[in-house]
Amino acid sequence: MPILQLTPSAALTEAPDHADLPLERVVAELREARQSWRERHRPHEARGRELPSADLLRDVIDGLRGALFPLRLGPPDLRPGAEDYYVGYTLDTALQCLQGQVLLELRLAAREAGAARDEVLLATRTNAVIREFSRALPQVRRLLDEDVLAAYEGDPAARSVDEVLLCYPGIEAMIHHRLAHALHGLGVPLLARIIAEQAHARTGIDIHPGARIGPGLFIDHGTGVVIGETAVIGRRVRIYQAVTLGARSFPTDEAGQLRKGQPRHPIVEDEVVIYAGATILGRITLGRGATIGGNVWVTQDVPPGGQVTQASIRTANHSGNPQ
Repeated sequence: MPILQLTPSAALTEAPDHADLPLERVVAELREARQSWRERHRPHEARGRELPSADLLRDVIDGLRGALFPLRLGPPDLRPGAEDYYVGYTLDTALQCLQGQVLLELRLAAREAGAARDEVLLATRTNAVIREFSRALPQVRRLLDEDVLAAYEGDPAARSVDEVLLCYPGIEAMIHHRLAHALHGLGVPLLARIIAEQAHARTGIDIHPGARIGPGLFIDHGTGVVIGETAVIGRRVRIYQAVTLGARSFPTDEAGQLRKGQPRHPIVEDEVVIYAGATILGRITLGRGATIGGNVWVTQDVPPGGQVTQASIRTANHSGNPQ
């Protein structure tokens, strides 16, 4: 069967005549659109760029990944004898870059709060964030070691912990999350959210940086997993693909605006297993050792050791006690 050949029209193959492009009008209309937006939403627009750079943060995270796991995620020619030198140099480079991004967010937050811009105070706060973040990195590494081990021990297809670290999207997502969560707790939520969304784009796993996740989380396969901002996950929990830990409702204030930061996502206690496609909604608790079957919808507490399956839900519905 012949392959269909598409031949562009002569109008598309001719050299463009730039004189025919309405660039002046487009530029003017774009300027009007920007000005309209700023007048409505950003009346105190800065004179220069005051937003963090996603590209620079991507470089920061790549550097931190290498510093955390130098012989696995660092440069391919790195030798054990040079690990400390590489880690020190890479941390210095990454943290200096991160320092500039933290300062941008703190400036933005001060401007949006209507506070006077005190550069000395902002610099002091920035240095404190970087100092505390750097101190958190050894604990981040230890938590990630437990995540890697949980994935290796929980997946019969895993042949080594190195395979898990190099190949598993759940570990990629957790590296980003552990770093983003540390930054979120230090008062730079925009940076944290950018880092989290970069992992989301790369893995299909969407974890809000505010979520509190204990050691040893194993996200198997992972595509479509969503973990909300106020979710709390205990130790050695296993989650399969397409699982949602979401909110059931969104409370509003007197003006009808959403209340931000309210606890609205599930609490998952230690050693819970949640199978593919399960949707867990609201501030409910899945008790220690509970098992949640695939493709179920859970909006009520599950006791420790409890099991929720499609069959149990059908039985409960027939008895008049919905799960």
